[in-house]
Amino acid sequence: MPRKTAKAAQAESAGERDARLQAELIAALKEIEKERGISFEMLIEALEAALMSAYKRNFGAEGNAIVTVDRETGKYQVFRRRTVVEQYSEEPEEQQNEILKPEAGDRYEPGDYFDVEVTPKDFGRIAAQTAKQVIVQRIREAERDMVYNEYVTKLNDIVLGTVQRYEQRNMFVDLGKAEALLPISEQVPRENYRINDRIRAYVLDVRKTNKGPQIVLSRAAEGLVQRLMEFEVPEIEDGIVEIMAISREAGSRTKVAVHSNRAEVDPLGACLGPKSIRIANVSDELRGEKIDVIRWSPDPATFIQNALSPAKVINVELYEDDGTALVIVPDYQLSLAIGREGQNVRLAARLTGWRLEIAAEAEVDEMRARYFQEREERLAAEGFAYGEGIAPEGEGEVAAAESGEEVIAAEPQSELDLELIRKLQEFKRETFDPLRRSEETEETESL
Repeated sequence: MPRKTAKAAQAESAGERDARLQAELIAALKEIEKERGISFEMLIEALEAALMSAYKRNFGAEGNAIVTVDRETGKYQVFRRRTVVEQYSEEPEEQQNEILKPEAGDRYEPGDYFDVEVTPKDFGRIAAQTAKQVIVQRIREAERDMVYNEYVTKLNDIVLGTVQRYEQRNMFVDLGKAEALLPISEQVPRENYRINDRIRAYVLDVRKTNKGPQIVLSRAAEGLVQRLMEFEVPEIEDGIVEIMAISREAGSRTKVAVHSNRAEVDPLGACLGPKSIRIANVSDELRGEKIDVIRWSPDPATFIQNALSPAKVINVELYEDDGTALVIVPDYQLSLAIGREGQNVRLAARLTGWRLEIAAEAEVDEMRARYFQEREERLAAEGFAYGEGIAPEGEGEVAAAESGEEVIAAEPQSELDLELIRKLQEFKRETFDPLRRSEETEETESL
């Protein structure tokens, strides 16, 4: 039996060493999958991409080369891939990646891939130098994607974290797997948190950045109140009671409009709970913020009356054309309806979506006249004009009110309205002017 030469023995030992390293690499990748939850297949694909990059950088990018890694042994091979065709393409660049069917063999059909191994002898050394760095980078990217995918599902939800630090009054919160930002614009002035304090916040936004996912939290969002109420009120979680609208001034007061989808369930009682314990828990989480739960109504006038609670409302006059409601309250209820620094009426306006004009019962006529005057001035400033035969809104509505007729508010005259008025005026001239001229002719003839 012939002896092995020193060169052959060295080559064999190098091969054994490569096989051992490749096996250790596969074991390490599986360990990473187990500990960090990153898919083994994703890591193998990252390794293949790293080896492909190393091959192109050191041996050129001629031909359509691919790199494969055996999932069991970790052995890597470089192949030149060509497509089996009946005849070559006209472009020379495409021809180098093609092979005729007779050259490929009978077992290949047009469209199949024909791979030939072209693994360089010293490719293992070069691959080992570059693969580690690229794999670490891909692992970081995969971890970032996992964090992003986890928290993007928590968008518009509540998360629990620990206050980590402040930078320029912006709070950074440790969520465990990620760090979140609570900007000063989303903080509540009355709330003070110290380092290492626990905090519950609303996930306002999740964005991808070069440094990883950026999670933006909020303590001032209206969605925070909604999610807290969903946690405390089972009827809301089950869909029996529905939150229709929320208006909030963070740290001070919130109005919540609720509606029951079942006649036998009182939405207000469900939200308040026994001895108002449910709404008290929500208020405690918001550091004592006052919460008004009101009954939603599809009728705008009724909804506005409820929204101005606890003030009593005598009547609501709606002017739908510009979204304004004139609310009449008793004289002694005026300050209560407006609220401290206008807070009650401001929250009610946001909740209902109407512009509210609050008037005491004794001053309603003056308020109505002033509204009509301001309305006409505003329309005139915006370039709107009244057509012939159309009275200004103030005079028309007051006259109709005095005669007991129904009041119909004129719509703001957009370009469509002006075109309609122009056509009506033309129709008026065509219809009535001939009649007027015939009447004048008859009068002349009679004279």
